Amino acid sequence: MGVNCNADVLRETSQAYVGQFWLRKRVKALLKKWYGTDNAQVREAWIEKTLKELPKGNRLLDAGAGELQYKRFCGHLRYVSQDFGQYDGMGDGSGLQMGSWDNSQTNIISDIINIPEPDASFDAIMCIEVLEHLPAPIEALREFCRLLHPGGVLILTAPFASLTHLAPYHFYSGFNRNFYIKWLDELGFAIAELVPNGNYFEFLRQELTRVRAIGKRYTRKRRVLSALEYLALFVIARALKRLSSSDIGSDSLLCYGYMVKAIKI
Repeated sequence: MGVNCNADVLRETSQAYVGQFWLRKRVKALLKKWYGTDNAQVREAWIEKTLKELPKGNRLLDAGAGELQYKRFCGHLRYVSQDFGQYDGMGDGSGLQMGSWDNSQTNIISDIINIPEPDASFDAIMCIEVLEHLPAPIEALREFCRLLHPGGVLILTAPFASLTHLAPYHFYSGFNRNFYIKWLDELGFAIAELVPNGNYFEFLRQELTRVRAIGKRYTRKRRVLSALEYLALFVIARALKRLSSSDIGSDSLLCYGYMVKAIKI
């Protein structure tokens, strides 16, 4: 009797474990479908479109180019890359890091506020997801103004709100639309496009994707989330997706960031 009882308990426990494992696996798959994961895709599509609109043969500076990930959109342009060349992928070990980093193909290694190129020597400048890593982002915009000729195009993106990443070279969590409106106007640019990427609901969905990884790193929990908690995340993610589909302007409150095209006057 005791042997049968123990066997029944073991069987029920195993079934419960297998059931929870299946549920966690299934919910993880569903979360991939419902989470807000189109931040980078939307931004890259806009960058590609904007770069392809530039006339063939234009001289373009990729300021803070990192690993030249957008050079692939610049085959019709005279592409010049610049970076400060000090980030190694590991940083100071805090926050989010890349793990490895290769600046070996960069054309110009310099401070972004003192680029060794003549005045009005570029037709266009792009600076993608860089401003938050600069101690003096306004001075960088001033330098871009110097380097562009009148009518030149400035292409910018930066986060609205970001977690600490690439530290110690992370100085600002982000920039809202008023930053661009004030400083681009003051420095002599006319804004042609100021496009929000995402909205409040999409941003929250994005951050849900980080819960497991952040929990593993910053708690002592071996299993960060139970199957039921995964299910709860799925329900919340689905609700946020539904709300996002009916959004009427929450990007003014919070979004991934702004995509900006400005013309030097």
